Amino acid sequence: MSDREYLKKYLKPDLLEQGLKRLENGEPVQYIIGNVDFYGYKFEIDKRVLIPRFETEELIEKTINYLKSFPDNVKIIDLGTGSGCIAITLKKLLPQASITAVDISEQALEVARVNASNLKADITFIKSDMLDGVDGTFDVIISNPPYIAYDEEIMKIVKNNEPKQALYAANEGLYYYEQILKNCPKYLQNKFLIAFEIGQTQGEKIKSLAYKYLDNITVDIVKDIQGLDRFIFIKNN
Repeated sequence: MSDREYLKKYLKPDLLEQGLKRLENGEPVQYIIGNVDFYGYKFEIDKRVLIPRFETEELIEKTINYLKSFPDNVKIIDLGTGSGCIAITLKKLLPQASITAVDISEQALEVARVNASNLKADITFIKSDMLDGVDGTFDVIISNPPYIAYDEEIMKIVKNNEPKQALYAANEGLYYYEQILKNCPKYLQNKFLIAFEIGQTQGEKIKSLAYKYLDNITVDIVKDIQGLDRFIFIKNN
């Protein structure tokens, strides 16, 4: 289905003309519609948050598989929650889990809270720069942080519309992975899982960072459905 057909199907008739103009001006169809289907749930989105991607659905699916050996009341923290799609979907799939969602952007948290309310998901939201303002310990840290290098070429429609704070990171896109891995030991339970979505060329560098900051671990670099390195799962031995 083309973007024009998608608009005609999902946009109210009285908004269609304006919507088509926005599309011609290079705005993503998801922002024009105002919501996106993610893992079978409808998430409200706008330019305050990143548009959820298929790869992040894969991150959730693979994380669920890793969690089969964890208790039902597993404690999960989602760092850089954006629209809340990861945290809320995990809560829907793991109803007995305790889930905390963190973002540095109050505007993003506003969107995430609306989605949690709409989808009846009990999430604890915290405004924080990753783990800086967080207390307690967790079984699982999950994150799809900003990971695009500042000098990296990306699609114009993404560059011109989506929040830069949710896209770009220093140190060749590795900044937030290193911050999380460096600071996370005191936030982890004895048995833990760290789940990351990553850029396709970053796997080995993030793996090295994991071994730099964490002891007695196994690191899996996992491919997405397109065969690209897209996820890292870190668990203790």
